Amino acid sequence: MKYVVKLGGAGLETPALFEGCVRAIADLVRDGNRVSVVHGGGIQLTRMLKALGKQSEFVNGLRVTDAETRDVALMVLAGRVNKGLVAALGALGQPAMGLSGGDGLIFRARKKRTAPDLGFVGEIAASDPRWIEAIWQLNAVPVLSSMALGYDGEYYNVNADEMAAACAVACRADALVFLTDVPGVKDANGEVLRWLSIDQIAEMAKNAVISGGMLPKLGACREALLNGVKRVRILPAEAAESLPDLCSSRVAHGTEVMVA
Repeated sequence: MKYVVKLGGAGLETPALFEGCVRAIADLVRDGNRVSVVHGGGIQLTRMLKALGKQSEFVNGLRVTDAETRDVALMVLAGRVNKGLVAALGALGQPAMGLSGGDGLIFRARKKRTAPDLGFVGEIAASDPRWIEAIWQLNAVPVLSSMALGYDGEYYNVNADEMAAACAVACRADALVFLTDVPGVKDANGEVLRWLSIDQIAEMAKNAVISGGMLPKLGACREALLNGVKRVRILPAEAAESLPDLCSSRVAHGTEVMVA
């Protein structure tokens, strides 16, 4: 089976969770699956920007990205975070290839048109999965940072959830899994929803039941499901050990997002 796993938040930041997530990804590959990892790194980027004396600003869960912020994002996401994941997989004996969305022109971005303007924030306009397929042929894991190259030659900061969805669609993945630092999608009473229909998302956003970073995440879930991805699940990083069993047995953690 083909999996796209999006890793971000505490799964990248907390050593024990990071180790568990990486081990689960390696186990998926050892079970005969093809796995591509798309990662964020917002916490690490915010920390670096703060060290450089630059304040972070967000609009609807998306980071306002001027040219300086974009350059720091490229350094942090495509650099330290990406290569740290490659090294962690390598330590388990699992070969991995670290890439940005611009490498091999795997993903092409266009500027995301919003009000207010977010600067160098992009959305995926086109994809070419041949490099991912080539890496899979060598039994390795493509590890993709959420930076993509625009047709104007500029790098754009792309929301990692949106890139993960685009990757899953391009690769015709059987499953897209978001390993997160939340237990799942919560309803108005604060209870985790085990199942969520994409038809419910707009109403929940309208009533502010979901907000912030959950908005682009659920938008990405919707896009993946409407474009051929069979299963989409938001899974807490603490439950990463259940990732290899996701499509073969009942998993009680997180939220399964469905078409209907």
